[in-house]
Amino acid sequence: MELHLHSHHFTHCMPDWRAAVWAGLIAGAAFLVSGAFLMAVVTGQDPRVPPHMIAAIILGRGALQSQAAFPVGIVIAALAVHFGLAILFAVILGLIIASFSLDSSLTMASLVGVVFGIVIYLVNFYGMTRFFPWFADARNWANALAHIVFGVVAADAYMRLERKETGSGEPDSREVS
Repeated sequence: MELHLHSHHFTHCMPDWRAAVWAGLIAGAAFLVSGAFLMAVVTGQDPRVPPHMIAAIILGRGALQSQAAFPVGIVIAALAVHFGLAILFAVILGLIIASFSLDSSLTMASLVGVVFGIVIYLVNFYGMTRFFPWFADARNWANALAHIVFGVVAADAYMRLERKETGSGEPDSREVS
């Protein structure tokens, strides 16, 4: 009997870029839903605050002062930044997963997603406050949990959408269900 263990050492593998982009879009949407729910229902904070904080990354501090009920420019800027970062983070996660063969099981992918979500939270709300000090006001368990949701959804979506290479170097034609 032969025993095969998945080795999680670094290999020079390229991620499935298509799967990473889709995983970023899916996880970005999951983050918005979970974040809005957690912020509004659980913490009681105004759900209009996070879009202003995100838009201020590219529009400057003036976006934090807007009093409009539905500031279209701020919402568009916030969505552009949010989904741009979601795709970037999912591509980085896909690169990590592919490079270390961490897609051996859904459990492994989910665990990697949890750790990745925590790292993103720490970078966003502790590291980036040097450049965007208003992020310090959003340090809370609800945002941490929303980032963990992002990481898990991104890793799981990447794993499910990833096209595996066959021995011939061609993508596997298996269907994603």
